[in-house]
Amino acid sequence: MLIDEAYISVKAGDGGNGYSHFYCDKFRPKGGPDGGDGGKGGDVFFIAVNDISKLNQFRNKKKFEASRGENGGKNQRTGKDGEDLVLEVPVGTTVHYDNGTQIEFVKEGEKKLITRGGSGGYGNYHFRSATNQTPNETSKGFHPEHKNLFVQLKLIAQIGLIGLPNAGKSTLLNELTNAHAKIANYQFTTLEPNLGVMKSGKIIADIPGLIEGASSGKGLGIRFLKHIERTNLLVHCISAESQDLEKDYKIIRQEISSYSSVLAQKPEIIVITKSDLLKTPPKIKHDLLVSVLDEKSIKKLNDLISSFSLETS
Repeated sequence: MLIDEAYISVKAGDGGNGYSHFYCDKFRPKGGPDGGDGGKGGDVFFIAVNDISKLNQFRNKKKFEASRGENGGKNQRTGKDGEDLVLEVPVGTTVHYDNGTQIEFVKEGEKKLITRGGSGGYGNYHFRSATNQTPNETSKGFHPEHKNLFVQLKLIAQIGLIGLPNAGKSTLLNELTNAHAKIANYQFTTLEPNLGVMKSGKIIADIPGLIEGASSGKGLGIRFLKHIERTNLLVHCISAESQDLEKDYKIIRQEISSYSSVLAQKPEIIVITKSDLLKTPPKIKHDLLVSVLDEKSIKKLNDLISSFSLETS
């Protein structure tokens, strides 16, 4: 099961404590303070990768912590800095903080600081002065607070394939791209979004079948409606097997409008799929008739999609 949102807690590493020590050997019996500073705690970073399943790591584990800095040592030795913690998240992830700020990851390889490690404390060498040549004073490293985060995935794709269950979306995705989405002749074959890349480089998302009432949580509900918010073109698939093509079309349009007025205004291509099963011309406005048995129809759809100038939003 795809995890596309999670509540987690992250903590940067504590800074190491400063050290109190006085140098002493037979040549310098009163060598003075030489306690070193503590090391800095590790930072927490997120890095975007092209793997929509990466949020699955947050299914059972909810708390993540970078390592602390080591304490200072004698001979003015600064403690070793703590190692940074780098967590991979899918491209399209938004990280929400408690204070309302957020960070988005829209490109593969983006690496962003989530929370900074604590600074190390001072050793007694730091506190030496002309008036205080033998300080015992040190300071402790800073302990950063836990950050409570809401991590949410919204797929980055220029094109969204939408339609009722068993409308042929996964089949079209496989034909148009290098994807290998599972297909079968029953509803809700697709339980997770699938992505594919066209030869033109455009990314298509196959959105799991929506049903009437999806915008209020029925069926797969709004869980997947949010994944088409960033697309700039909707390819609305209507199966030629339907008893009422216009009704099927209106159901999906109603759910989209109920969910988001912005989404409802996006450009749309209406495609009648499985057109080889049509016995009479469809009585609904459409842009293309498509069948996987007709290579020319697939090419026409490919060309039509490629004619749109699309950028992910």
